[in-house]
Amino acid sequence: MADKSTRPILSLEERRARRAERREKQRAQNVLRAAKMHAARVMAHLPQTPTPPEPRQKIHIGCSGWFYWHWRNIFYPDSMSTSAWFNHYAGRFKTVELNAPFYSWPTVNTVNTWRKQAGRRRFVYTVKVSELITHTRRFEDCAELIKDFGYIADLLGPYMGCFLFQCPPSERYSPEKLRLILSQLDPCRRNVVEFRHASWWKDEVFSTFRETGTIFCSCSGPRLPDTLVKTANEIYVRFHGTRQWYRHDYTKEELAIWASRIRESGPTQVWAYFNNDRDGYAIKNARAFQRQLVLDDMEIWTPAT
Repeated sequence: MADKSTRPILSLEERRARRAERREKQRAQNVLRAAKMHAARVMAHLPQTPTPPEPRQKIHIGCSGWFYWHWRNIFYPDSMSTSAWFNHYAGRFKTVELNAPFYSWPTVNTVNTWRKQAGRRRFVYTVKVSELITHTRRFEDCAELIKDFGYIADLLGPYMGCFLFQCPPSERYSPEKLRLILSQLDPCRRNVVEFRHASWWKDEVFSTFRETGTIFCSCSGPRLPDTLVKTANEIYVRFHGTRQWYRHDYTKEELAIWASRIRESGPTQVWAYFNNDRDGYAIKNARAFQRQLVLDDMEIWTPAT
């Protein structure tokens, strides 16, 4: 490997061009990997699970991803090998929201590695669904692809949490798109849908989500309604930042407001992930939020009827 000091210094335009080239390769690979997972699912002949597996804990708080180079010296000691990073993370959190599958459809071997690295821990993965479904195809004729991606849950078994379907910011509400999305989701999975356009925060959407048992993702993000939405017995919240994406350091008071909302909603399960990875704020805020909900004794809350 070339020493960093000998590597050519690229201009902003060159870095962007390389990134665009890498992303195009990933998108092409996603189609091939999806086909391989479809074949693996068909060959497995697994029976459909009537309901998602019940996690062994009720509060699931973690970060959106765990492998960030800029967390070195903030969360991961400089002397620590990257091969030890997951164990370091899993020693402090019992769940993670995997962002990487959004960009690169995982192979069966990759999923088996996730399960192996979790080991005997009570650890749960939430998996962000491939952009091939949500952004490239925009849910057009994706029922089979969604089933293929859902095979990840069969491979993970008790280590599986939710499937997060993140829609693009340009996706505005329409009754047709709402029906298209929800009609293709596999009811055997724990499905969460995240919208990035405020037009989706409306009663028609919430009621349809409730009818299908789909979890509406509540968001703390710029230009999005700052409110907790509950459409199922379980709730799911993503913390992106209030004024700037991925950069905000949540105060104790801001987190307390969300903790109060969660407590008052009376969910059976809580899924909360911090996506403000800049400067390690996600780690700091997730740990603080974890302490707040544990102190609230979430385990004995009575679910709202």
